[in-house]
Amino acid sequence: MTDTENTTSEEVQQQQDNAATDELDVAELKKRLAEAEAAQKETQDKLLRAHAEMENIRRRSERELENAHKYGMEKFATELLPVIDSLELGLAAASAEDADIEKVREGTELTIKLLAAAFDKFGISAVHPIDEEFDPEYHQAMTMIEHAEKDPNTVLDVMQKGYTLNERLIRPAMVVVSKAPANKDEKVDEKS
Repeated sequence: MTDTENTTSEEVQQQQDNAATDELDVAELKKRLAEAEAAQKETQDKLLRAHAEMENIRRRSERELENAHKYGMEKFATELLPVIDSLELGLAAASAEDADIEKVREGTELTIKLLAAAFDKFGISAVHPIDEEFDPEYHQAMTMIEHAEKDPNTVLDVMQKGYTLNERLIRPAMVVVSKAPANKDEKVDEKS
């Protein structure tokens, strides 16, 4: 064999080796592509499932929120039912011809206790500030009265109790507040 035939043979062999390697590389690339496509499909499936789950959670949350708004007062209303029953019994007892005022009074006191217990259970507290300092955030002054024995701005009387719900004011107490008595000497000086 001559050198040119040898070189050509080597080149042919090299080309055949390269072609075989290329075929292996193509087969490897096809295999990798198939694996990547399978992984992509699996990821897409997981994404679609996650999206569907999130949509279900959103719908369920909306439904639960709607029900909470709609039926949120159910427990409170259930606690008030014995109060209305007691009021109806009291009215029936007071309407009877032989009504005993003492029994009606006792029944009314028990009804108030039932209502107070229901209020306590749900965080409703009365604002009844007699002898406390006037607080405009919780009290509404209806009138002021001169009072020599009490400090100015002291609550003397409560015309209507106020109420808080979990320490948040829902109705201020209507109160009578003390003020310092006018000084008679100042009035005389003013007239002069």
